[in-house]
Amino acid sequence: MKPFVHPLGVCESRKVGEGTRIWAFAHVLPGAVIGRDCNICDHVFIENDVRLGDRVTVKCGVQLWDGLRVEDDVFIGPNATFTNDPFPRSRRRPAKFPVTTLCAGSSIGANATVLPGLSVGAHAMVGAGAVVTRSVPTNAIVMGNPARITGYVDAPASALPDGAAPAARATSAVTRVRGVKLHRFPLIKDLRGNISVGDFEKDIPFRPRRYFTVFEVPDSRVRGEHAHRRCRQFLVCLKGACSIMADDGRAREEFRLDRADIGLYIPPMIWAVQYRYTSDAVLMVFASDPYDAGDYIRDYQQFLSLVRRRRAK
Repeated sequence: MKPFVHPLGVCESRKVGEGTRIWAFAHVLPGAVIGRDCNICDHVFIENDVRLGDRVTVKCGVQLWDGLRVEDDVFIGPNATFTNDPFPRSRRRPAKFPVTTLCAGSSIGANATVLPGLSVGAHAMVGAGAVVTRSVPTNAIVMGNPARITGYVDAPASALPDGAAPAARATSAVTRVRGVKLHRFPLIKDLRGNISVGDFEKDIPFRPRRYFTVFEVPDSRVRGEHAHRRCRQFLVCLKGACSIMADDGRAREEFRLDRADIGLYIPPMIWAVQYRYTSDAVLMVFASDPYDAGDYIRDYQQFLSLVRRRRAK
């Protein structure tokens, strides 16, 4: 099916895919490349050095400037704004515009602004009116000015039932993420101070060879964003609170660590992200192995590829 151009639309490009619709008062310059089955709504302007994948939706009142790369299945809401020059001056064109990338399946909300040279990760969601000043991770939900991560797509919050574990034993709960368990330890309250205790290998499924603490994290910062090939970890927030998003490549879930008698076990080959730290948070992490830079997987797409390869065996 040939592209459709409304009689009141202008399309100067010959590189427009089958089934794409360009509506009234839209203007596409000759160098632009647009994929198949896209929907370019009224009053959209697309400059020369712009590349759109397949099944992209661009709602009314959007301008796509040189340097923008839009992958398949991206949604761009009405009046979203993209910039391509960090220090613009009238009639002073930079030698080269920075590349801004909207990865596959991501969504940009109405009136959001994305600064130049950033990337919005696959399936991420940028809330309406957000001002994106840093690249957005895969699957993240960001809102506000400046935009901050407020959650992750398809990652429901999980928690153990209210109340402390019986004083004599620890309890645990299986989660929707493969191998990840949420633990509650005995909590002994006393006028002189409270105690929570857990036995390694009995309550915690490994004997640690390393520990580290994370504290004084600005609330806008995200930590982790990696998986381990072999190392197992156990996380306890000793003070304050933080959120952990765990992802096994098929399912993901979010956990709020907000008391010292709750711990989270993360096995190898689980993508984990720490965020939403309170200002007083102190996170203790026990690790089954000494530090090894080669044990880290820091690219989410590489992590997915490794997970698929292991499942195929």
